[in-house]
Amino acid sequence: MSNEKQVEEQNEEVVEEVQADAAEATEAEVSEEVNPLQQENDQLKQQLEEEENRYLRLQADFDNFRRRSRLDAEAAQKYRAQSLVSDILPALDNFERALQVNTADEQTKSVLQGVEMVYRQLVEALQKEGVEAIESVGKTFDPYEHQAVMQVEDDEYEPNTVVEELQKGYKLKDKIIRPAMVKVNQ
Repeated sequence: MSNEKQVEEQNEEVVEEVQADAAEATEAEVSEEVNPLQQENDQLKQQLEEEENRYLRLQADFDNFRRRSRLDAEAAQKYRAQSLVSDILPALDNFERALQVNTADEQTKSVLQGVEMVYRQLVEALQKEGVEAIESVGKTFDPYEHQAVMQVEDDEYEPNTVVEELQKGYKLKDKIIRPAMVKVNQ
């Protein structure tokens, strides 16, 4: 019986060894299968993160594009009359020169009244579009609104003050269309 016990113990040991070897082999196979899957999973996570970042950048670019387009459209709407106003200003200057003519002739006076009415209508139409004349005389010289063409000495005015306006300046809303030509006190 002792032989049988020994054989039985040896059989149990062999069975345990075989089971242990089988478990190790299965573990190694599973490990070999899991390792590439884990790497692939990590790569996919990295690709997903890159694509999410790309998507967010693309969305931010699109939002910026929409904002820029909206601002451009607003600016175009706001200043749509700029080129027309620039073209009309010389005619407006001519109206003002015509109205400065002094005459005693009744016929010429009636023509000047008609010219003045047309001038006022033109000025009102321009004001409706947001055009306004730049106030100059008595104001401090501003290089954005005024173009100094002469300097004079006048005790009635402070230094760097506009003494006389030679040609009116105009702005459309907040944008200078044409600076006023002025004489400035030294």
